[in-house]
Amino acid sequence: MIPLSVAPNLIQQVYDRILESIVDHTLKPGHRIRQQALAETLGVSRQPVSHALHLLRRQGLVIESGRKGFQVTPLDAVRLRQLYEVRGALDALAARLAADNIKADAPRAAFEAALAAGETIDADTPLSKLIALDLDFHRALYRLSGNPAIEEMAAPQWPHLRRSMAAVLIDADYRNLAWAEHRAIAQRVLTGAAAEAEAAAQAHALAAGRTTEERLRSLEQAA
Repeated sequence: MIPLSVAPNLIQQVYDRILESIVDHTLKPGHRIRQQALAETLGVSRQPVSHALHLLRRQGLVIESGRKGFQVTPLDAVRLRQLYEVRGALDALAARLAADNIKADAPRAAFEAALAAGETIDADTPLSKLIALDLDFHRALYRLSGNPAIEEMAAPQWPHLRRSMAAVLIDADYRNLAWAEHRAIAQRVLTGAAAEAEAAAQAHALAAGRTTEERLRSLEQAA
């Protein structure tokens, strides 16, 4: 086997840092990425930056721009709403299975902890943490379902959904509403009300998709 030219863990670190910057809009949609400047900012050579950008391109998070250049993929309001529709079906299944598992005495501590962590948010909570807490809640729900295929199918789309969250979670009213809906889902799951949990989880995802689409369209019109 041919030895790797760049340490994989360094590529992963660069990838993670760029991904987080895309998710929290430090690198805004449409931003032209200058590899040399990015490498200097991260304190690495251009090689791991190039590797990381090609990984992000495969995920659709950056696109080619000009000769050997990249830019952050613009947010597509319709596409994101469609992703939320698919996530709604997965979340509904996860909530129903999780409620059934609760009735069978499945461990609930991680799910309750994820909900409790979200209840601590306030006006000073950084956007990056708001996004992380939201994701943690849904991952905990998936794991409580007992079906690992749900999380496996959702995982490739979460980076796209996470960066769309930045457009709506900056609104205090919306993030309070989102956690109220999380609380409603959790209450139904924890009492074993499977049908109600399923309906609440799907309604939450569909509403998030519509809100995101409306928000992004209003930002496009204001630009």
